[in-house]
Parts: sequence; C-alpha cells; structure tokens
Amino acid sequence: MASSVHIGSKQEASTNIMVRSLLIALVVLVFGTISVHAGDLNISAAASLRETIVELTTQFSKDSPGTKFQNNFAGSGSLAKQIENGAPADIFFSANREWVEYLTERKLLDQTSITVLAYNELVFVGNPQQDVVTLQDILKLQKIAIGSPKSVPAGDYAMKALKKAGMDRQLENKLVMAKDVRECLLYAERGEVDGAFVYKTDAQMAKNVKILFTVPRDLYPRVTYPVALTITGGKKAEAARFFKFLQSSTARNILIKHGFSTKE
Repeated sequence: MASSVHIGSKQEASTNIMVRSLLIALVVLVFGTISVHAGDLNISAAASLRETIVELTTQFSKDSPGTKFQNNFAGSGSLAKQIENGAPADIFFSANREWVEYLTERKLLDQTSITVLAYNELVFVGNPQQDVVTLQDILKLQKIAIGSPKSVPAGDYAMKALKKAGMDRQLENKLVMAKDVRECLLYAERGEVDGAFVYKTDAQMAKNVKILFTVPRDLYPRVTYPVALTITGGKKAEAARFFKFLQSSTARNILIKHGFSTKE
C-alpha cells in the first residue's frame, strides 16, 4: 500500500511540473506576442496621401526600427465609417475637416490632438489634345470622373465648385462616380472618361493626362488635411512619437516634396 501511495505522489508531482511548464510557456508566448506588436501603428489616411504616408512612415521607422505600420488608404468618409464600426486605427488623416468633425462628435478622436497637416488644390485633368482650359469648357465633355461627394472630399469640393458656378444640373448625367480620388485619376488615365477632378498632387503623378486647368479657388473651401490621434492611438506612446514627428521639419519637407503646401 505504501508503495502505491509513493508511486501516486510521483505521478502527481510530475503532472504538476508539466502544468507549470505549460503555464510558463503560455505566459512567455503571450507576453512575447504583446512585445512584438507593441510598436504596431494602424494608419487610416486619405487616398491622396498614399505615397506621402509611405515615405513618412519609412523615414520614421529608420529611427524607430521596432515600429511597424499598417496603412489603410481610402476616401476619408469610408475611413471614418470604418473607424466608427470598430476598425483598428491609431491616427486618422482626412482630406477635409468634415470627417474629423464626424468622428469627434462620436468621441472617437482625441480632440486635443487635431491639427492641420497640409493643404492642396483641386484641378481638372484630361487628354492634352482637348480644348478645355476653363471650368465652363467641361460642359462640352461627355464623361467626367468625380469622387462620390458623400464619402470622397475631392468629389465634395468639386461638387461645391460646380454648384457655385451654376453648372451642377447641366452635368449631373455626365458625372461618373469613383470610390476615391485615385480612382478618378485612373479612369482618366485609361481614357474611360474625358476628364476628372483630382488634387494637384495626384495630377503630378499622371502619365497619360495633364492638368487642363485649376479649379478657381473662390468656388470651393480650401483643401485641408487635418490629422488626429484616435482615442486608442492617444493611449500609445509610439503613436504620440509619430504624431510629434509629423510636426517636424523633416515631415514638412516630405509633404512639400510631394506637392502639398504647409503654409496657412
């Protein structure tokens, strides 16, 4: 009987050791995973900022190699809706003030962090052979690409310009809606439309089309790019560091390099 108890104790001790080992391994795995992802930042940025954000994050990562960025590019309205529905985001870059205000009202942004990053201009691009040099000239075109005004700031700016110029009703059956400003440019580049409303910075990357005219500045609000930490991002030290970097001269030079204005 004594021998049986002794054997049972050994087995119990062995089982306890195995359980403890598994728990230790699990703790190491969990904390190791947290450590690996601690420097991850989720960026939600307007489509027109794609190349600029890539360069900004790459530059920041040179001094902070442990930081990894997950970039999400789309129309500002689509991004705001995604954030509202729980999509991971630490920093939100919008192409207008309205979508920042939208998220602020829903208490999803750190209101104290909101700042203007840069400015842009609205232009009209198309085939260089076309005789289009003013806004009134687009009335003779058949298909015009515009970002969906409900979610794409570039489309909203363009529609406001058309309404103020009294041209919106004349063009309503000619407008081809796009999911973001880059899709507008793509339609024009492929020749699927006669022209498109895009930002000056987008037009500078075009290969098959050129800027036919700049939309008169008095017809629409200034194209403004506000940026803000989300409530989640506001709790991350790395997000705060990147946000501070965005205010630096290095970041400002990158923005200027890509055609944005940083002057108020």
